[in-house]
Amino acid sequence: MEQRTIAEVAKSAQVFSTAETARAQRRERLERLARLLEEHDGPVQMLTQIEYLRRPERLLLRRDGSPLTIAYKDPVFRAQGLAGDRLGEAMAFFALDDREAHHLFCDCHYRTGVSSQVIAAQVRSVAQRPTIGEVWQKVRGAIGRFLTR
Repeated sequence: MEQRTIAEVAKSAQVFSTAETARAQRRERLERLARLLEEHDGPVQMLTQIEYLRRPERLLLRRDGSPLTIAYKDPVFRAQGLAGDRLGEAMAFFALDDREAHHLFCDCHYRTGVSSQVIAAQVRSVAQRPTIGEVWQKVRGAIGRFLTR
């Protein structure tokens, strides 16, 4: 096997950083979850009072019929490594922080009788939200273009 530096490989192929790949994977998974929720026919149960639980208890939280259960039933997600339908497993798989998980899956952010389409829209909004690094990269690019005029 021939060994080459990243710079040499970059001359003939696109090279992505691990962070870029992780962000792309997170977006793809959240977009798939949004599609699964949109296709879901039936009631969706949200998790209750996530914010009042200590972190160890919160990570073990689950509920039948929740978006997490819908995700875990998907064979593609299971093949990709989704280990279960508990909040902690979903947070790790979808790369969600505590705030994002609370925003997406806690009943305090939705009215009673929330539809899976509404939840899907929230999931999609989190998927499409730019990271601080992406915003900074755009700012640097704009400044660079401005200075090279």
